[in-house]
Formats: sequence, structure tokens, C-alpha cells
Amino acid sequence: MKITRLETFLVKPRWLFLKVHTDEGLIGLGEPLLEGRALTCATAVSELEPYLIGKDPTRVMHHWQAMYRHAFYRGGPILTSALSGVEQALWDLTGKSLGVPVYKLLGGPLRSRIRCYAPARADSEESAVKNVKALVKEGYTAIKTGVPGRQRSRIIETKDFVDRAVSIYAAMREAAGPKVDIAIDFHGAVNPQTSLLLIKALEPYQPFFIEEPVQCQNVDVLAELVRKTHIPIATGERVFTKWGFRELLEKRAASILQPDLSHAGGIFECRIIAGMAESYYVGIAPHCPLGPIARAACLHLDASIPNFVIQERGSFGVGYLKEPFLHKKGFLPLPKNPGLGIELDEDAMEDKIGHNWLNRESYSADDESVIDW
Repeated sequence: MKITRLETFLVKPRWLFLKVHTDEGLIGLGEPLLEGRALTCATAVSELEPYLIGKDPTRVMHHWQAMYRHAFYRGGPILTSALSGVEQALWDLTGKSLGVPVYKLLGGPLRSRIRCYAPARADSEESAVKNVKALVKEGYTAIKTGVPGRQRSRIIETKDFVDRAVSIYAAMREAAGPKVDIAIDFHGAVNPQTSLLLIKALEPYQPFFIEEPVQCQNVDVLAELVRKTHIPIATGERVFTKWGFRELLEKRAASILQPDLSHAGGIFECRIIAGMAESYYVGIAPHCPLGPIARAACLHLDASIPNFVIQERGSFGVGYLKEPFLHKKGFLPLPKNPGLGIELDEDAMEDKIGHNWLNRESYSADDESVIDW
């Protein structure tokens, strides 16, 4: 089997899908996207095509090494996102050619189903409680929310800001009860001085984990926050490859890592990251707000690592896959079909081809300065 061409196409609402075609008619699927940079990633994939044409797609790790190392400039969000999507497609082809799901190529499943969490908006106590109750009714036992009004520019926020965020979270905790896990995502948009105030104020309600309490560029700042709380700290969606995660582990800057399989290097690279994390007793909760191909890749990793914690829900593929994912009481079943175990529904996707999605722009209401979103 030889690779004949690579095909990328934009898919609403903001995704980039990849098909790797072969001379035997098998097609491998991947999702090589960086949010807001779909066209850039598509170009980066096309630059990998001359190397891949004519190659055996089942030599997955050989190709990963060649594409990563021969680039000379290694890592970074664009190159590793393009590489991640290609790697997913190569695993899909390998599994299809052998007639087995990808997780069987990674050592076989360690679990029979995959626990996932659902997002819940929390703009006010009333809306937060309503959203939580609806998700619990659907069967979810894990939820993730955000910090209301986090998009502020002040380094040290007011007591009112902290009190409001905590009161909304407390209302969610009361509505859900003590058996439901509720994580909270700071999204790297809260300054360290305010982040520490929030973490301490939230501790009595025992968040499942606190995600990205600060930006990830300065690992020492994150490690300092970790040492000042007993709440699990999670990070990693904007960290790339095993080399990026090494510092987080060595400095004990998180107890849960969240590599994104469409950004961090693909399925096997995240399997290596999970192995590194296991030796530090650190859990893995893969990041995935993307499309159903990325979701499928995550399920194969989730099934095959011992330190799996939980999976971000993301897209179930309704309107994109011939057989969308179906959750039952907050769990997703393992894919049974070969490769990634999914098939695109080309007819249903006809009206979803193409998009011009851009990252949002956020500015302070106080002085119009740029703030994180």
C-alpha cells in the first residue's frame, strides 16, 4: 500500500479534515487543525505531501520522525498540529489495513468505555443551576464550567469578582450534589495574583480540577500555584510534544495533563506523554474541543493508557459521521470498527464544507486594552 495524495477541506463550524488516499482505495482520516489557523495548517499539511507520496502509510513512527526532525525547526503549534492530523490518518490506515481498531495496536484496551465531561455555562447562578441540572438529568457525572467575567484586564481583581465567581460555582455544586465532579477552567485568562485568590476561595467546594489557572509559558509560576493548593491543577492544551510536557512533569507543575491529540503530536506522541506522566503519578485528561475525527483519535488513546482520568466531550459527529458517537450516562463506547472506527457521511456534510472562522477579539471594557479570551 502506497500513499497517493493528501486532501484537506474546511468543515463548519471551524474545523479542518484530512484524507490520506492510497493506491489500494483505503482512506485515512485525520484532523490537523489549530483553531483560527485552518488555512495555515492546510498549507503545512500540503508541505508534508511531497515526503509522503509513494510511502507505505503503516510505517507511522518512521514517518513521524522524518517529518518532525527533517523540518529542522522543530515543534510549535502549526507544525505539530499538521503533523498530528497526518499521524492520526496514518494510524487510521494502519488499523484498516490490518482489520483492527487503533487501540489494539497500542496494546489493547484497559477499559470497556470512556468517561467524558460536558461543558456547562455559568453566567449567573440561575443559568448555571439550570444547565447543571439538565446535564445531570442526561446522565453526566462530570461537568466543566468557566470563571464568569474572567475576561478582565486587572492584575488583581476586586472582592466582588471573586465572590461572584465562587457563589455561582457553589450554586452549581449544591444543584449537582457531592457525587458529581465539577471542574472549572480559568482558560489561562486570569492573572496569577487573582488566580490564587480564586483557587483558595473555591477549595471548600472541592473542584474536580482547576484548568489552566495561568498561562502556560512560565512553568515556574504554575508550579508555585500548585504548591499552594490541594486542588488538582490541570494544563496542557497549549503544550506540544513530549519535550514540552517534560518541564511540566519535572517541576511538578500539574497533577493532570491535557495534551490535545490534534496539536501535541498525534496519538502515539500523546501515548508517550501519558507514559512519562504515569511515572510521576500524573493523570491524563485529553483536550478536544474539535471535530469527530479528533474525538475518535482521543478514544483510542483513552482506552489504552492506565492513567486516563476523563475525556473532554467535544463533537459527537451528528451530521458528520455515518454512525455518530452515542453517550450513555456520561460514558462513550469504544470504537469497534478498524482504524479510528469512523466513516464520514459525505451527503450530510455537503452543506458544511467551507468556513471563515476567526479567533475572537477581546478588549477591556475599562480602557480597551487587549485581554485574553
